[in-house]
Amino acid sequence: MQTSQDRIPIYTIGYGSRSIEQFIEALQHHEIAYLIDVRSAPYSRYKPEFSKEPLAAELQRHGIRYVFMGDTLGGHPDDEDCYDEQGQVDYEKVKETESYQSGIERLQTAFAQRQCVALMCSEGKPEQCHRSKLIGASLDKKDIPLIHIDENDEQQPQEKVIDRLTGGQMRLFGEDTFRSRKQYR
Repeated sequence: MQTSQDRIPIYTIGYGSRSIEQFIEALQHHEIAYLIDVRSAPYSRYKPEFSKEPLAAELQRHGIRYVFMGDTLGGHPDDEDCYDEQGQVDYEKVKETESYQSGIERLQTAFAQRQCVALMCSEGKPEQCHRSKLIGASLDKKDIPLIHIDENDEQQPQEKVIDRLTGGQMRLFGEDTFRSRKQYR
């Protein structure tokens, strides 16, 4: 059994307004060995250096392995049943899919093996991303510590990010349920 001191958290990071150099520096600072890309579409028109192939190559130059998992843990699933009437992603429906559960199991394995991994998406602020609202909520239920590297390169535990998201309001009727900020369908 791991003690709290032995537990290496799973990190998350969004590239946001960072340059590729600042991004790599933040990963190195936290000794990240594996960057797990959880974007559904691993490409960027605005920051092409963060598209899948150039990013993987740059990470490799710095000794960091790139792993794409947006097909299982992405915030915009292909499954139409995961969207509500307004076209927003219903994260509770996503959690029920086999694909998503398979992705969470892979993260559990990485955690059990004490791998230093970071989940990456584009949003700089973790409270605006499915990293906290979807994946973070799932890992929290499994007692896996999650630390978000925020837009200021500060470490924020999952609980604090959810407090920022909900305005610190206590839950009155069970758990928080989240949807995507945007409409996608």
